[in-house]
Amino acid sequence: MKEINETIEPIKSSLRIGVYVCHCGKNIGGTVRCDEVAEYASHLPGVILAKDSLYTCSEPGQEQIKHDIREHDLNRVVVASCTPRLHEPTFRAACESAGLNPYLLEMANIREHCSWVHLHDKDAATEKAKDLVAMAVNRAARLKPQIEVTVPVTRKAMVIGGGVAGIQAALDMADAGYKVYLVERTGSIGGRMAQIDKTFPTMDCSICILAPKMSEVGRHPNIELLTLSEIQEVQGHIGNFKAKILKKARYVTKECTACGDCIQACPQLSPDEFNAGLSIRRAIHIPFAQAVPSTFLIDMDRCLNNQGIVACDRCFQSCSHKCIDFADKDQILELEVGTIVVATGVEVYDPTALTELGYGKFPNVITTLEFERLINAGGPSGGELIRPSDRKRPKKVAFLQCIGSRSKRSNPYCSNVCCMNTVKDALLIKEHWPDTEIHVFYIDIRAFGKGFEDLFQRARREGVVFMRGIPGEIIEDIQTGDLTLLGENTLLGSHYKFHMDMVILSVGIKPHKDAEKIQRLLNLATDTDGFYMEAHPKLRPVDTTTGGVFLAGAAEGPKDIKDSVTQASAAASRANILMSKGEVQIPAITSHIDPEKCTACGLCARVCPYHAIEGSKEQGFYRVIEAACQGCGACVPECRFGAIDQAHFTEEQIVSQIDAALAIDPHNKILAFACNWCSYAGADFAGVSRMQYPHNVRIIRTMCSARVSPSWIEKAFSMGAGGVLVSGCHPADCHYNNANQNTARRVDRFWKRMEKLGINKDRLRLAWVSAAEGAQFAKVIKEMEEGLRKLTPQEIEEAAEKLTKSFNKKSEA
Repeated sequence: MKEINETIEPIKSSLRIGVYVCHCGKNIGGTVRCDEVAEYASHLPGVILAKDSLYTCSEPGQEQIKHDIREHDLNRVVVASCTPRLHEPTFRAACESAGLNPYLLEMANIREHCSWVHLHDKDAATEKAKDLVAMAVNRAARLKPQIEVTVPVTRKAMVIGGGVAGIQAALDMADAGYKVYLVERTGSIGGRMAQIDKTFPTMDCSICILAPKMSEVGRHPNIELLTLSEIQEVQGHIGNFKAKILKKARYVTKECTACGDCIQACPQLSPDEFNAGLSIRRAIHIPFAQAVPSTFLIDMDRCLNNQGIVACDRCFQSCSHKCIDFADKDQILELEVGTIVVATGVEVYDPTALTELGYGKFPNVITTLEFERLINAGGPSGGELIRPSDRKRPKKVAFLQCIGSRSKRSNPYCSNVCCMNTVKDALLIKEHWPDTEIHVFYIDIRAFGKGFEDLFQRARREGVVFMRGIPGEIIEDIQTGDLTLLGENTLLGSHYKFHMDMVILSVGIKPHKDAEKIQRLLNLATDTDGFYMEAHPKLRPVDTTTGGVFLAGAAEGPKDIKDSVTQASAAASRANILMSKGEVQIPAITSHIDPEKCTACGLCARVCPYHAIEGSKEQGFYRVIEAACQGCGACVPECRFGAIDQAHFTEEQIVSQIDAALAIDPHNKILAFACNWCSYAGADFAGVSRMQYPHNVRIIRTMCSARVSPSWIEKAFSMGAGGVLVSGCHPADCHYNNANQNTARRVDRFWKRMEKLGINKDRLRLAWVSAAEGAQFAKVIKEMEEGLRKLTPQEIEEAAEKLTKSFNKKSEA
């Protein structure tokens, strides 16, 4: 305690800090001796009271904080509990209701970053918790009251994706009275649900449920439907987004009556995507019978006029209403919206790579989507169950589960809908062709939802045979097209051999091919499977880390129609809350330029990813446009004159955390700087997943890795830190556009400096860690710990001396 007190600068006697150490039941208290941590905190400079409680976030816990603020005149509060990404808003609200500025709260993450990742070493976890609390107290002593800027919210919304989730979200917001732009990349809304014949567990006609909602979208006065449209660019922030939309030419005007005369005249044929390639369409076509808008379009990739020369005008000649317009052009639309709902849906897994199953080689091996189109009355066979090879009705049908799911060869996750979709399809066959013999080969049957188990048991009663064990090989009889399935019954431990007329692969689902592009444009996070990550899986399940952007449907993860619609209404509700207020407060974490120190060099403006810094050499100064600044802090380390600082993440505050972290035994410690949105969240995920890693890492949170100043790294090594980690989002996923490019540039420059001074550059590590890569964060720490063991105290001390001398020379110069 004496050692750390000596490293802390004298603190004004007016400081009155209260520290609250949470047990979080056994989550923290089961590993960390919380009473000991509270006792330790009570002796830190500026602290006038320190308490431990079972659940600080509970109502009694919050009331205790409020009472103490009033009773003891506290002017700073430190809560040592879970991650600030979870309960910082909770404790800020408690402070504010007691009359304390919410920015005078600091949190120490002793759950995700301590107790959960050091479960088996209570002594080390307790000592680490003390360090984290000391770091928080040091920072709290230097916090300043902040005032958040209020900006107006544009009362318009944009929904990306026109599947059932996008449709529901658009209708909910439009019904609430807000203007909605529904952006769909294909020629009609409807999505995957429009391709399905029936829905489970109710066995309702899919298009019968969906078509009325599609029509409602088409005629709703508050919805502007933009089909054949793609997002090109999104700028701005919560409440004020500016989007550029590429609206592709349809070559058919709105006056089209969908009479179909043009189809007969068109000579160009193409596989029909809606029917999964099992039928053909013309270059001029309507996506499907119930399409909205019910207007034909021309696929210019297939049309003879694709070179801009009218080589064929048969459709034009056949159209009595003259709706064909070959002069139609693509347009760029600029939209201003306050909120965005992402409902991009999913793609169906292509099983071609699984060669042992024969898909693409044996015509009678088809996917569940192809099967849905075959038995649909509007499909290529008019609803008749036929084999593609000879158009005969199959008498023996096999379903193979988990194709493209739960496998290292494809996707490791469960696709959620496949089991019940197969049960539904088997019942459909039994309903129309009861003499058909059906076998379902599965790994596990997952019937977890309302009514799902009843449907599964009904299928068994109808005579559907369920066998555990996926065939290892499918062999085709060249003469008949029949199929032989070879595999192992894993329940009985015996091999099987079945002869089937047709095999249906129950393929999984995967993120839409546009998901990566939308992720980049909106600065979203994705999990390891490629689906968008929510801000918090339980407390904010439809929010994203980008304020004003919400998730709906399978874009967030595999789910069925009911869950997609439920989530869509939740996303619409969250967006409606923002728009109904008409304004939103921007966090007070923006950068500020001191005009007295500014030399008008302009370096800060060059690195700002939002062009939020304006000025010129001629004007003699630069200034920050506060409403445009997103608070990444990338500009601060760029200034060589100390003219810029970032509110709530000031140089003084971060340096004080470094002082506390390295006050005791610095040689054996790793100091980690982690960006709030990805790597800090990744460290949180490691904790949630109980991934164990060495206890000697101390994490300092910044909003972006680009905020990390080389001077912080220099100070850490000068104080004798064994290693320093700078971690942030993957380069293409930076929450602040491309700000972390500056991180890489600065770290690379520091590496070169270390080499020049003869210092082992491996002691400084740069790691890109996403919010879902808890395992990667743990791995990096373990690797750095291994490197740390190879260092001698003498090496560390010599490096500290070299950096100190180098710094002094630069200061003198």
